[in-house]
Amino acid sequence: MTRDNVIVVGAGPTGLVTALGLARAGVDVTVLEAEPAVVDSPRAVVYHWAVLDGLDRVGILDDAIRTGFTNPELCIIVLKTGEKIRLNINALAGEVTHPYQVHLGQDKLAAIALQHLLRFPHARVRWSSRVVGLRQDGAGVTLRVNTPAGPEDLEAGWVVGADGGHSTVRQLLGLRMDGMTWPERFVATNIRYDFAQYGYAPANVVIDAPYGAIVARIDHAGLWRCTYCEDDSLPEETILERMPAYFNVALPGGKDYELVQYSPYRMHQRCAERMRAGRVLLAGDAAHITNPTGGLGLTSGLYDAYVLYEALAAVIHGEAGEAVLDLYSQERRRAFLEHASPEASNFKRMVYHAKSDAELEAQLAGFRAAARDQSLQRLIFLTAKKLETPSLVRRPAP
Repeated sequence: MTRDNVIVVGAGPTGLVTALGLARAGVDVTVLEAEPAVVDSPRAVVYHWAVLDGLDRVGILDDAIRTGFTNPELCIIVLKTGEKIRLNINALAGEVTHPYQVHLGQDKLAAIALQHLLRFPHARVRWSSRVVGLRQDGAGVTLRVNTPAGPEDLEAGWVVGADGGHSTVRQLLGLRMDGMTWPERFVATNIRYDFAQYGYAPANVVIDAPYGAIVARIDHAGLWRCTYCEDDSLPEETILERMPAYFNVALPGGKDYELVQYSPYRMHQRCAERMRAGRVLLAGDAAHITNPTGGLGLTSGLYDAYVLYEALAAVIHGEAGEAVLDLYSQERRRAFLEHASPEASNFKRMVYHAKSDAELEAQLAGFRAAARDQSLQRLIFLTAKKLETPSLVRRPAP
């Protein structure tokens, strides 16, 4: 008999939201995570308005808002001149349910999803459990897992690989990750500094070559995320030695700041050749990686989760055929390749790589016009919706 349980590999937000959606649908689900707990390194911190409906559907939006905060403002800052162009998601008021973004560390969102998941008796999470082998047949999948108690074989009807850009699941499937790697690395820092005193909004795009940054407030206690860019050929082990020189130029006022945490990472534009291989499916960074400028990486991963858990639950419950999972692969790859990846690439070039004043002026003209015209702001903010794949198993309302 075909097994109907699911193993999700990876306890990041994409994996945990996928598992939570499955658990809510009555599916027996186990999450495997190689680390001993939710990873707290600086990653995503701002969630587009467009993914909030999905967080609401799995029951975690209210907790996310209580733990973090909502913000409708986006400020585009030209570092050399100090010009500030202010946009507001309230331009979508009356048209969307949540006309704001939510600020919350990625680890905090994962912790909330984990808390909700563990309320289900048919859901469990196993930490320090690293997948090292995979085999499958028409009835199910067997994972070889290294655990604190030793190697173990775990069986499931289906497996979801949501184990990040270096996905072991994807590698065990032998799937290519096609695309390119940028010659720069990002350095995501959490710092204490009073950006608000200098007119910064809770979310800011600071445009400059080479000192551009994404700057966003993380909490109510003065912690901010500042993500900047540097040449990837520079030694990673000496980032801390170079960091003060960056902040000496990039900070808008006094240069005293407290570094709380930082995380360097390489940037890619890559997509797996497919997101389904038999009874194994990929989601999030395991399936596609984009530079995070514009926040389209985790946005894409959450959109994967919303479509996947619903489609997979429908297959398990006999409400849809397995072909819907091929459609999941096709549609989520298309959304990434046609929208998320090119838009994130264009945004990165604008923020960090304007080659001349004329090029910068051309880029800013549209934002200046939008600041004066809510209909143009609306079009800018609706862009995130292009990354979404509508339900593959529910018929749209008439």
